[in-house]
Amino acid sequence: MTADPRTMRLLGLTRTMQQCPHYRGSNIMPLDPQIRALFGGGETLPSLPVSVEGMREFYRARELPGQKIGQVASVVDRSISGPGGPLAIRIYIPFGTGPFPLVLAFHGGGRVAGNLDSYDAGARNLCAGVSAVVVSVDYRLAPECPFPAAPDDCLAALNWAAEHAGELDVDARRIAVAGDSAGANLAAVTALRGRDEGAPPLAGQLLVYPVMAHHSRATRSYEENAEGYLLTREVMEFFWSSYLDQPDQTRNVYAAPLAATELTGLPPAMIITAEFDPLRDEGEEYGRRLREAGVPTEVHRFDGMIHGFFSLTGIVDAADKAVGQACGWLRRVLT
Repeated sequence: MTADPRTMRLLGLTRTMQQCPHYRGSNIMPLDPQIRALFGGGETLPSLPVSVEGMREFYRARELPGQKIGQVASVVDRSISGPGGPLAIRIYIPFGTGPFPLVLAFHGGGRVAGNLDSYDAGARNLCAGVSAVVVSVDYRLAPECPFPAAPDDCLAALNWAAEHAGELDVDARRIAVAGDSAGANLAAVTALRGRDEGAPPLAGQLLVYPVMAHHSRATRSYEENAEGYLLTREVMEFFWSSYLDQPDQTRNVYAAPLAATELTGLPPAMIITAEFDPLRDEGEEYGRRLREAGVPTEVHRFDGMIHGFFSLTGIVDAADKAVGQACGWLRRVLT
């Protein structure tokens, strides 16, 4: 069963379905009723596009009528010096009086798509919900700029933000990183590289359905959710093949953090996963390994949810709950 036209417009998938011949449905397990309703009541969902331009068009065209978006005091776009040249960032300033805590945020999109605009609502929700300055980073994308361009940009943004804490009216001792999907991968990698390379210490890392391992690493969730839930195994294979250009990079800890053998000394973590997501198990395994390494870690699985649900605030109740939990946790670790 395919989605009705309103739903396709809602999630920006009309053009995706027309362009992508790889849609495959399967009656696997029930979804949350609110997720099913978005797609006309069906049990299966269309796949994301499996091309660079198709994926970027999906992120450009995405509309979410009814989405709940937090109110912020002001937003400033600027450019800083990055490893590959000028690096665009967007600064969200909350209401109130500083110095504020800082959340460095990285958008999703498989490290192939996404930008400051696609993550605007998410950044506003973090800014308003945490009462923190949020710096959203427009890191370089693959395949034009493959690994390690994106993590290089993210680490550079962390160093810049700490060095300019006074200008940003933030407390450099209260910095966290956050992201969803590929952005969560980059948040985890920034925490790892920051520890290893002597970057300013972090107070926390918020990882929402993170990419933690190469797709070739077998997990139950990859088998259960290989197709039928928007993010498919095929899409993940496309993301990874676009991002890495050397075979040995699949085990590089700064590309796939689950390959790391040493996780001590990392900042506290909150990991949010979705039941019907190929990435579910790798995120939860990373949480277990962090706890085993003595890192304070919370892992929350949202049953009935799919990859991407975190952005559906005001539309899906579980999204409101997840964002509320994430913001509450960030407030605590940034106190």
